Amino acid sequence: MTARSEAVVIGASAGALEALSAILPQLPAGFRLPIMVVVHVPADKQSVLAELFQNKCLVEVREAEDKEPITGGTVYFAPPDYHLLVEMDRTLSLSSDEPVLFSRPSIDVLFESAADAYGSALIAIVLTGANQDGAHGLSTVVDLGGTALVQNPDEAFASAMPEAAIVLCPDAQVMSLSAIAEYLREV
Repeated sequence: MTARSEAVVIGASAGALEALSAILPQLPAGFRLPIMVVVHVPADKQSVLAELFQNKCLVEVREAEDKEPITGGTVYFAPPDYHLLVEMDRTLSLSSDEPVLFSRPSIDVLFESAADAYGSALIAIVLTGANQDGAHGLSTVVDLGGTALVQNPDEAFASAMPEAAIVLCPDAQVMSLSAIAEYLREV
C-alpha cells in the first residue's frame, strides 16, 4: 500500500450474499473507511441487502442515496436499477444511465468513478460473479495507483468475474474471503 487508504469499493454478483457475509460482519465497530458495494440485483426486485447486513454488522449499513456525503465506517449498497457513482467532492450519486454489461448497477461504473475520486487511496475488491463486470473498473483502479483484491476464483460460487479481473489485472492480490476480511481489518 503506497498511500493511506481512504475508501473501499466492492463488486459481486452470483454468490454475493455468501461472499459478503464472510467479509462485512468481520469489520470492527471502529472501522474508519467507507465501503461502497455493487451487487447485481434484478431491477424489478427490492433489495434487502442493506437491511440484512445492518443486522449482521458492527458498522453502519444502508442503501445509498443520491447526493449523500460519504461517511467513514459506513457500508453503502447501490439500490436496484441505479448505477452508484462517487463524485469528486466525495458524495454519492445515482444514475439511471444505460446498463453496462447488462447490469445496472454496474461494478465498472462504481470502480471507475471511485478511482477518479480517490486515486491511490482506493481499495477495490472483485468477488464472485458470472460475467466480466468489474474487470475494467479494477484495471482503472490499478492504473491510478489503487489497491486491487480479487476473490480466489477456485473458492468463488461463480468464478467468471474474478477470473476476468485477474486476466486484466494480473498484479491483483488473489485472496480467500477470510484473507480479504483480515486485510480490511488491518487498513
